[in-house]
Amino acid sequence: MRLTTKGRYAVTAMLDLAIHGDPEPVTLSDISLRQDISLSYLEQLFARLRRHGLVHSVRGPGGGYRLGRDTSAIAIVDIIDAVDESVDATKCQGQGNCQQGEICLTHHLWEDLSAQINSFLRGISLADLMQRHEVKSVAHSQDERRELVVRGG
Repeated sequence: MRLTTKGRYAVTAMLDLAIHGDPEPVTLSDISLRQDISLSYLEQLFARLRRHGLVHSVRGPGGGYRLGRDTSAIAIVDIIDAVDESVDATKCQGQGNCQQGEICLTHHLWEDLSAQINSFLRGISLADLMQRHEVKSVAHSQDERRELVVRGG
């Protein structure tokens, strides 16, 4: 199983949007500054997130992005799925053709692990992450760092 940068960045960007997106929309450039994710990469991710209804864009001055649903209604697995990531631990992506076209000895073990991971990520919402002390602390530090950058310090 491998969660790539795409999935990690998508979850990070969505959490940043959840933290900073009320009452004003958040620009991708602000997320890029705080999270050190390239703007062009964020644009690609947010196009996919928008297609899945997880975010919507606000045009015009003061525009940016808002969440498409309440933070409690967005599970982490929804974000990962929206950017076409997989948390499948099987070698064969669940096809059962892991060993020369046949099912391997440990296929069901890895399939069970994948189900556990999906269940775990389905049970955690953006709202849950926002309540964590560690998340609040890191977000505060990032906000302070961003202010220094904006002020030229």
